[in-house]
Amino acid sequence: MKLFVNGRKDVFEILQQKISTIDKTIWFHCASLGEFEQGVPIMDEIKKLKPDHKIVVSFFSPSGFEIKKNTPLADAVVYLPMDTASNAKKFIAAINPSLALFVKYEFWPNYLLELKKKNIPTLLVSGVFRKDQIFFKSYGGFMRKALGTFDHFFLQDENSESLLKRIGFNNITISGDTRFDRVSHQIEMDNTLKFAEEFKGSSLCIVCGSTWPEDETVLTDYINASPKNVKFIIAPHKIENEKIETFTKSIIKKTVLHSNKDEVNILEYSVLIIDCIGLLGKLYSYADIAYVGGAMGKTGLHNILEPATFGVPIVIGKNYNEFPEAIRLRELGALFSVKDTKSCTAILEKLVEDSNFRDTTGQIAGNFVKSNTGATKKILDYLSNNIGLN
Repeated sequence: MKLFVNGRKDVFEILQQKISTIDKTIWFHCASLGEFEQGVPIMDEIKKLKPDHKIVVSFFSPSGFEIKKNTPLADAVVYLPMDTASNAKKFIAAINPSLALFVKYEFWPNYLLELKKKNIPTLLVSGVFRKDQIFFKSYGGFMRKALGTFDHFFLQDENSESLLKRIGFNNITISGDTRFDRVSHQIEMDNTLKFAEEFKGSSLCIVCGSTWPEDETVLTDYINASPKNVKFIIAPHKIENEKIETFTKSIIKKTVLHSNKDEVNILEYSVLIIDCIGLLGKLYSYADIAYVGGAMGKTGLHNILEPATFGVPIVIGKNYNEFPEAIRLRELGALFSVKDTKSCTAILEKLVEDSNFRDTTGQIAGNFVKSNTGATKKILDYLSNNIGLN
């Protein structure tokens, strides 16, 4: 909350330093880190097409801003000031965008109405709608008016399209999720991490990404009972020394922290805990099996597409019903949901012991990502044909 409040105090000072009145800008608004990742493929392409434009990225959440405030993709990264008419007018005047893109969700009426008033093209990209949202209620007239400011909706699924059409919107393209484009590029990058290569050796490796204590609780029994040829790389979602220490004490296997890796012969260890950020995307390239955190509790499932792009089977917790990609991957048989220690141990045992099963499910995951790329191209084609962005 302190970051949320204090971060907004310097917004206009930062913009004044980084954006001049003669700059041409394009504005991306992202709720948090996940939405930023969805925006990245579009930012990459826009920077190529419009190198003379500056990119402004705004965040609502500290978890996005604090991690990406220095991203080289943007010329200015700020918190979005609270949604008042005066803030909207001042903010949009400060950045004077020629185009605004809102990623996935977050609909701030005053900002949207100000964009409309100034005739600034505004798009929603990778959008998702649910029937319980205010737009679809009898009392949601003001928010429906805010939706009316969008020039075009690029949506992830047919359900979202159906909901919008029901309230009179037809300026819609089902483009899919730009995250597929984002993660598909990861496999083309240099994902080499020397320490991970040395740690894994010839062993089978389970990478547990973005874990929370509730995820670690269901994993511990299998980690302690696992065969000698199985190693674990665990990247907690939050780097909190006390919680990492508590987790480490529950593991009987030989365990080392990333921060201490250079002081030991890392090959001798069975468990490697990553006590830093920024490595997970590359670490998944060393996985034979992935466990993705967040769904065992109520914090929200983290990115399952990152490991899927490397063609590995995925295990998650039980609370994933708001994540369409998880639902689909489970239907296809590439993802497994567990509810407790017993079910987690059972599926990990099967994946470890049955190499054919492991390889088949991993191939399904990889093909799922490949078959769903292309959202970025649809958005760029629209911008080229309708906004003159080419």
